[in-house]
Amino acid sequence: MPDQRGGLARLLPESISTLREGYGAQHFLHDLGAGLIVGVVALPLAIAFGIASGVKPEQGLVTAVVAGFLISALGGSRVQIGGPTGAFIVIVYGIVQQFGYDGLVVATLLAGVMLVLLGLSGLGAMIHFVPYPVTVGFTAGIALVIASSQVRDLLGLSMEAPPADFLEKVAAYAEHLGSTNPSALLLGAATVLLVVGWPRVTHKVPGSLVAIVACTALAQLADLPVETIGSRFGGVPTALPVPHLPRVDWETVRMLFSPAIAIALLAAIESLLSAVVADGMTGHRHRPDAELVAQGVANIGSALFGGIPATGAIARTATNIKSGGRTPVAGIVHALTLLAIMLLFGKWASLIPMPVLAGILLVVAYNMSEWRLFVRLFRSPRSDILVLLSTFALTVLVDLIVALQVGIVLAAFLFMRRMSGLSQAGFITRSLATEEDSGPNAIDRREVPPGVEVFEIYGPFFFGAASKFKSAIARVESPPRVLILRMREVHVMDATALRALEDVVKNCRRDGIHLILSGVHAQPLLVLERSRLLQDVGEEQVFDNIDAALARARELLAQAG
Repeated sequence: MPDQRGGLARLLPESISTLREGYGAQHFLHDLGAGLIVGVVALPLAIAFGIASGVKPEQGLVTAVVAGFLISALGGSRVQIGGPTGAFIVIVYGIVQQFGYDGLVVATLLAGVMLVLLGLSGLGAMIHFVPYPVTVGFTAGIALVIASSQVRDLLGLSMEAPPADFLEKVAAYAEHLGSTNPSALLLGAATVLLVVGWPRVTHKVPGSLVAIVACTALAQLADLPVETIGSRFGGVPTALPVPHLPRVDWETVRMLFSPAIAIALLAAIESLLSAVVADGMTGHRHRPDAELVAQGVANIGSALFGGIPATGAIARTATNIKSGGRTPVAGIVHALTLLAIMLLFGKWASLIPMPVLAGILLVVAYNMSEWRLFVRLFRSPRSDILVLLSTFALTVLVDLIVALQVGIVLAAFLFMRRMSGLSQAGFITRSLATEEDSGPNAIDRREVPPGVEVFEIYGPFFFGAASKFKSAIARVESPPRVLILRMREVHVMDATALRALEDVVKNCRRDGIHLILSGVHAQPLLVLERSRLLQDVGEEQVFDNIDAALARARELLAQAG
């Protein structure tokens, strides 16, 4: 569970907490070993994610170094490993294709600022309210798009860069299928087999690294005619770039605002989900607001150094924990390990065949798809299935940004529909549902004087139920002398419901009806006070229970003669 401490404590990085608790040589040795292992694991993934995102391989490495360091140093999770992830491939590729790399930098900077503001405003825990069918739907959609984007390199097809549209991409592959390169297919298939099968041999050395070394050596020794990182992108730089800001105008910023929201939302969701998984594995509680601030700073830093969006990586975080990492030092070591590899061995990365990276990404896409969870959700209510399939289809066929927005809005509408179904309202004086309400507080156990009507609202009183309330209260055949509005089951009331209640107060005043409120809970009472509607009703007309309300009704009837 997240750590919900208030004040500045909720923003305190776990790296500082670790030092305060005492950090010794034994802790460092565990973190050092874990950081070295995770750094090696992250190397091929950083390169592959960079290339698949439509940028250069070194930009994926820069992201893993800069963002990985900042997320561990400033984050609210002790074991979170940050960097580029597969979830960003689709959205980053689309932004680069439409706005160029400078546009991606602007969108990433905006997203970083949004994440920092989310953390500072204390909204870290709110991200958990994103519906599960939405996350599963867009994750499965992203996985399919990633897999489809690797077909050209996996098969070594002689074609230009495939179209961005999924259906056009499939048609282009079908058209060029005859140009399949057997050597590329051999290396891609060997990579998949090594990555999947190597854990049965040992978990100490990552299968992706074994596949890269073995297949690159095979391609060089056998002089296989396959495309490599060097032949497509040139050499990989062996130094971090100088930070810089792109030149953009306000119109570009305005156009990139929506993609920036998608980046921020995706980064927040994935990082906090990763932190929750880590909590379950370690027993520690993360600080969601501190984590969001760190994610924001990390994305700003990554963009300034020429990287791409970053977030917490669930697989690398789990590897860190399993390798013995217990503090943010392990994540910092992971980033420094990648930096050392980049500086010392970056030139060798140009020899890696493209089919090998494609094979690694295919395995990543398969693991990311979580198809078993996808299938299991078909046992859920139909509304959840609709959200799942809509988000999935829009991610694949339209755009991840649209999929996220539509999925969340659709889930919200369906939730409101369900909640409004739980809300009921009606006169209970004459037609009583004794089977549902036969307890000591039931109205049928009390004597209701002639001229008094009791109207009760059940469930949340919000805009989804306001129209139901209006329709029900308008059905009274003849105006009563006293109307008791019983609200013992109303724990929440919003502005729309308040407006409907204002109409009732106005109509009662016009028709000379005395309005009494019974059983008003704290939140509705606060809403009534702030709106000054309580003053219009009269505090003397508000009671804790139905017996006091009925007694007041008798007084009013007696006064009126």
